[in-house]
Amino acid sequence: MRYRTVGELRVSAVGLGAMPLSIEGRPDEGRAMATVHAALDAGVTLLDTADSYHLPGDEPGHNERLVARALATYGGDTADVLVTTKGGRGRPADGSWTVTGSPRHLKSAAEASLKRLGVEAIGLYQLHKPDPAVPFEDSVGALRDLLDEGKIRYAGISNTDTGRIRLAHAILGDRLVSVQNQYSPAVRDSEPELRLCAELGLAFLPWSPLGGISRSSLDGPSRLPSDDSGDSGRSTRPDHATGPGPGHATSFDAFHAVARERGVSPQQVCLAWLLARSPVVVPIPGASRPGTIRDSAGAAELELTPEEVARLDAAVGS
Repeated sequence: MRYRTVGELRVSAVGLGAMPLSIEGRPDEGRAMATVHAALDAGVTLLDTADSYHLPGDEPGHNERLVARALATYGGDTADVLVTTKGGRGRPADGSWTVTGSPRHLKSAAEASLKRLGVEAIGLYQLHKPDPAVPFEDSVGALRDLLDEGKIRYAGISNTDTGRIRLAHAILGDRLVSVQNQYSPAVRDSEPELRLCAELGLAFLPWSPLGGISRSSLDGPSRLPSDDSGDSGRSTRPDHATGPGPGHATSFDAFHAVARERGVSPQQVCLAWLLARSPVVVPIPGASRPGTIRDSAGAAELELTPEEVARLDAAVGS
């Protein structure tokens, strides 16, 4: 496992996005726990969760509790594992995703996350999404207060832009350590944010990093082919599809071509490509099966050649 940094912490170059373990289509408890344990066995030391990762209108904090149980029941050392969680979003019964960024709500949400995770301080707490009804500096001010009170060790922001990153950095200084935006071969709107993170020394945590290669948990169930023999066994896994699929640009076929040449999955090639984009990138692919996260973790050891990186860059128009 290669490593990168979040603040002053060393973390695995590939993390685990735990969201698929708690939302629609989630696995049973046994498989969910086995998935987290497989991640830890593979050397993954960054687990990403949120208080809103749960079924609509049911069990807020389900994913946080699950991650806490998985860590508590793991037979190995978890002292170096960084659990990142987020506050500021909700999932009412209609299945929508609400946004609440008031200081009062964020502080209350952090307190609840602390209890669910069973820790003295949250390793990394992130504002899940800016609330258009609340001045951004007020939401970030709540993170500052939580830092000052010792309830969180580091702060991050998610689903944001360069202006807000600069504002949060001005308020929090070096206690702001991460930005979590959607970023993948198919969705690269956050190129400016990635460049700014590299400039400021902030970790950039791409969510849904396999877009264009696999479907996201937010896209709904994958359309899986009947043949389950290919792509390192991924084709039977509901959190990864084996090909670009309907509606995806054929330019992403380059990832599959490189994967065939290397004898690995296209998802592994995609994650390795993301790691090659910048030393501040720490992808957090989702998984709902042990085999999936084991394969994803393997991307940290997949060194693409400069020629392969250039070929993939050309495929996505970089």
